[in-house]
Amino acid sequence: MKEFNESSKRGKCQCGKTKNPNGNCDGSHANKYSRLKVFALTLSILLSSISYAITITPQNDKEINTKNSSVFWKGNKVTGSHEGTIKIKSGILKFEKKKFIGGEFEIDMNSLICTDLSGEYKGKLEGHLKSDDFFGVTNFPTATLKIKKVEQKKGNTYECTAEIKIKGKTENIIFNTILNKNSAAAKIKIDRTKFDVKYGSGSFFDGLGDNMIYDEFDLNINLSF
Repeated sequence: MKEFNESSKRGKCQCGKTKNPNGNCDGSHANKYSRLKVFALTLSILLSSISYAITITPQNDKEINTKNSSVFWKGNKVTGSHEGTIKIKSGILKFEKKKFIGGEFEIDMNSLICTDLSGEYKGKLEGHLKSDDFFGVTNFPTATLKIKKVEQKKGNTYECTAEIKIKGKTENIIFNTILNKNSAAAKIKIDRTKFDVKYGSGSFFDGLGDNMIYDEFDLNINLSF
């Protein structure tokens, strides 16, 4: 009798989901619904927490102003040196709030020019540097530098660990960057032979004499953003 009264109090199931043969509601589907509500609430809280975490640690990318930025190069040989410029195609510096955390930029290898020569000799040197003897710009029209790690050393000087890719080959380099409000400057020394640029290298060829070209060349980079 007691069972009948309790069943009567629950009444007939209106949703048709009960498995009770008499049609009485056994509450099984209601329990499932309650569990779904708890899961939905938990998921909502989790997503809110993730959103909050992202909000309190914003990452801001500063686009490099390519028109106001410059890259100067200089290569040395036994009898002297040559120098010139090359253009940045695109790039960004990355900040977390106001903290410098990394960046990357792309260099247009076809824009390479020599500034210490003129006329016929200027054209010959630029053509040679763009040829397969040196940077092979037909097959490798861009070079890239990606800053993977940044450590503040003193004041506005930062030590950067980066990957530089030239002529399809990637090497790790470390250099210092001086960062100001809207600009960054760095001097980088690169061993060209690590990128399969071996023409005139005394490390690979004997008897070059005065025609020997030193392996390392310098980049003086000034970025505006």
